[in-house]
Amino acid sequence: MTSATALFRQARDTLIEQRTDYERAVATFAWPRLQQFNWALDWFDVIARDKRRPALRIVGDSGDVSLSFEELRQRSNRLANHLRSLGLRRGDRILLMLGNVPNLWELMLASIKLSCPIIPTTTLMMPDDLRDRVVRGGAKAIVTEAAYADRFAWLDGSHVKLLAAGQHSGWQSLADADGADAEFVSDGPTNATESLLLYFTSGTTAKPKLVQHTHVSYPVGHLSTMYWLGLRPGDVHLNLSSPGWAKHAWSSFFAPWNAEATIVAMQTARFDAVQLLRELVRCEVTSFCAPPTVWRALIQLPLKDAKVKLRELLSAGEPLNPEVIAQVQAAWGLTIRDGYGQTETTLQVGNFPGQPVKAGSMGRVAPGYRIALLDDDGNEHEEGEICVALAGKPVAVMPGYLGDAERTANVMRHGHYHTGDVAMRDADGYYTYVGRNDDVFKCSDYRISPFELESLLIEHECVMEAAVVPSPCPQRLAVPKAFVVLRQGFAPTRETALAILRFVRARSSPFKRVRRLEFADLPKTVSGKIRRVELRGVELQRSLETRRPQEFWEEDFVELRRE
Repeated sequence: MTSATALFRQARDTLIEQRTDYERAVATFAWPRLQQFNWALDWFDVIARDKRRPALRIVGDSGDVSLSFEELRQRSNRLANHLRSLGLRRGDRILLMLGNVPNLWELMLASIKLSCPIIPTTTLMMPDDLRDRVVRGGAKAIVTEAAYADRFAWLDGSHVKLLAAGQHSGWQSLADADGADAEFVSDGPTNATESLLLYFTSGTTAKPKLVQHTHVSYPVGHLSTMYWLGLRPGDVHLNLSSPGWAKHAWSSFFAPWNAEATIVAMQTARFDAVQLLRELVRCEVTSFCAPPTVWRALIQLPLKDAKVKLRELLSAGEPLNPEVIAQVQAAWGLTIRDGYGQTETTLQVGNFPGQPVKAGSMGRVAPGYRIALLDDDGNEHEEGEICVALAGKPVAVMPGYLGDAERTANVMRHGHYHTGDVAMRDADGYYTYVGRNDDVFKCSDYRISPFELESLLIEHECVMEAAVVPSPCPQRLAVPKAFVVLRQGFAPTRETALAILRFVRARSSPFKRVRRLEFADLPKTVSGKIRRVELRGVELQRSLETRRPQEFWEEDFVELRRE
């Protein structure tokens, strides 16, 4: 065992031992300060050697595939040796565009062993976006499946092109790695500051940024995520997120294997809540993490009838509405614990195991982090932008945006990393999400939190999803307008709109009532986040003299004016 391995294990064990003692974990945990570290060699291979327990289980449309820790150690070694034989060397960047197939995990491990930075990419990307990722990311090798090879038809002969499944002219097969040596010897130590991951953000407000992470910022930084998930050795963890996005690395790679837990992944052509619930039972999952969209689908099912063995329930990606938490609590007797972080960081704020959960709050600061709520001038308040203090050199914060010194300097100003998200903090240290800086707006000089109104809207029996944006108003500057997606069985009628508006009026202060409503699909990024920026644009360009189909305004209802 190397000294780096020992330091990492000590930090990890501190969090596992204090799994339900938040105050003690905060007091005793310190980031391990590592000068050289290769997570795949110095951690995964150490815990994996001769371990026959499943490390990875992939379930879904193609059946059930299970690989032990030892099998993954050897298979990733073979891949690393094979990639080296193809000419890939330390620092060469590899774009991975794969679904939840075994090669994804094997290639992640192999690339780390080679010290080749990885550019994770969702299979939803089309040629123009892929060109941007290959060019801006500086990828030398492309690994994908035969079904997606044509999207890279524009590539020249300077790239190494590999297929994880199928055959295609001009592409080599990863199956050729089967004959490579099952033991791997590194060409030298890996410096902690070397690039490991290059993530393109989902682009909810602008052109995707290129986030750079090192061999410690994500592998070591996700100790905070492991603590939030509540994982311990022997657990079975299922995270529902798509490969190519940071959350997949969070909860389907680093955090579970930091804890020596089994990863369960779903590989399906389309999301099916019934199938998901069945796999949670069949695989005896103990820890489950999913975005709010999935939780909203699950509560439509008879959860009480499912004989789950779950201990930990989690949600991330966007804030989870209290109504969803309450329904799951009633069915399973377990509380979904919300958490907050970004591609640029790991888990910053969360509701941790064994701690009281306040309705609507995303929890308290994670061990290893120091958070301040700052205004535009860098002054701290009880409400402000969520900012990570950099004075203590938190391991888990990215070094910056690749090739964009100006944007990096802007988000690192005032000695803090600026998230762009606004929150409130109460006297007990619990944070409540308010919204993105760009999403919070004023109505008659009152600040409106879209998330607060969206949480209220989905408490209505007919509302599946909602997004609130400012709609221009000559008298108030702007008024809250809700774009609403209805649950199955409800019609987008005048009567439904009236019922929703009445529901909100009865439960909110007059200054922040939803005063306009439209039944419509919500535009989303490929990672599933609502693009409120598109909805704001629609409203800014609208005519105030006309109504769109299935749009209703408060003043349209004589009934409301009488109340």
